[in-house]
Formats: sequence, structure tokens, C-alpha cells
Amino acid sequence: MTELKRLVLDYRNGEVVVRCLYRTESGAGPTTKARRREVEELTRAGLEQALGALEGGAEVVGTSGFTQREDILSLPRSYEVREAAS
Repeated sequence: MTELKRLVLDYRNGEVVVRCLYRTESGAGPTTKARRREVEELTRAGLEQALGALEGGAEVVGTSGFTQREDILSLPRSYEVREAAS
């Protein structure tokens, strides 16, 4: 069983870097096609869930207060998102 724990999106010099943290019982090596496909599917599913949650609205729950800002959004987990996550 594989479980997505966290997706972090960074925008660096015109490219998007996605860090995917997950737990798995799979023994696929780091350079195998199976592991790449597993991470791609986890990332795709996580991004789809995040987009679905954004459609329901988001609430700013933390701000940095500086000119360069970092705000933290709390997204509601709608019924459809909860079902997709199961």
C-alpha cells in the first residue's frame, strides 16, 4: 500500500519542482520505471485533490507579515475529495 503524505511545489527559475513525500510497502528501487510511475501517479492524484479542494474555497490561516510573503492556506476537504483520498 502506498500513501501520499505531502506534496511541496517550488517555482524556481521558470520551472516547477515537486517534492513528493509518501510511504510505501513497495520495494521498487530509486531508478526503476515502476517507482517513477508510482510517484507520478501519487503526484497526479495529490494535485487533482488539491485543485478540487480549491474549488470549495480556501481560508488563509497563517501569514508572514513581510514584503516577501508566505501565506498558508487551509483547504476544506469536501465529500468528493475525501472519497478520492480513500
